[in-house]
Amino acid sequence: MRILVVCGAGASSTFVAQRLRHAAQAAGRRISALAGTERSLPIDLDAADIVLVWPHLQHALDRIGHEAEPRDVRVILLPEDVFTDVDGRRTLDLVDSALAAPDTPPTPTPTERKPA
Repeated sequence: MRILVVCGAGASSTFVAQRLRHAAQAAGRRISALAGTERSLPIDLDAADIVLVWPHLQHALDRIGHEAEPRDVRVILLPEDVFTDVDGRRTLDLVDSALAAPDTPPTPTPTERKPA
């Protein structure tokens, strides 16, 4: 599974991607988690199965979803307190929840939103 974590400049997303990789490794899972920026989309979408969007980019979520939809990439809005997930397990759980029913859109929560 290939996960792209997107923020404004790439610094914050780097921390989350690293924590996500560590959580996956600790769980014995093979997950690629990379950091990107809003500007690096849509090019980076071709290398992702899931895009985790930083909370401050919520205003761009619909646009990102429209760019991701033809590529069958799931878009998930990260929670406001994503930095409190210091070991990445909660973020990994968020990804797993989104993938639980891949053929049906998940019920949106404050931390997750399916592309429109």
